[in-house]
Amino acid sequence: MAARHAFEAGAMKLSINGRSVAVDDAAADARMPLLWLLRDVLNLTGTKYGCGVAACGACTVQVDGAAVRACVTPLQAVQGKAIRTIEGLGTAAAPHALQQAWVEQQVPQCGYCQSGMLMAAAALLEAKPEPSDADIDAAITNLCRCGTYPRVRAAIHGAARRLAARRR
Repeated sequence: MAARHAFEAGAMKLSINGRSVAVDDAAADARMPLLWLLRDVLNLTGTKYGCGVAACGACTVQVDGAAVRACVTPLQAVQGKAIRTIEGLGTAAAPHALQQAWVEQQVPQCGYCQSGMLMAAAALLEAKPEPSDADIDAAITNLCRCGTYPRVRAAIHGAARRLAARRR
């Protein structure tokens, strides 16, 4: 008998943006990159395809709170883990502190890489609520051809201050 993937019988169950999602085996294979499930199957198109080799970070999402490159993460690696995409970070009515800071600092120019950058920054702030410049440089490895890195750093520091004020 051939080996079966852990979720081959029926539907794969995932937790995406706080909701349980069942994906039929016919729609997704265990080896499919998470990015394609999000974009092509679930129509969560905020997560972007950039390079396809985990170098640029446009596809960054959070898996159990850690920043992960979805273009190279197979579905079998995220079974039973909490996945958060840019659609789960904040809303227009209730934006995340980072989204507010991004607007205040006028971070995006073209905007293509921004969802991945925001997700990496959110993971950083969850792990280190008051990051130093060195922490930011180490955590934000996303590439932005517009080169707004000084604004990204300022926005992360601003969001950290805003989140600290909310905790008090």
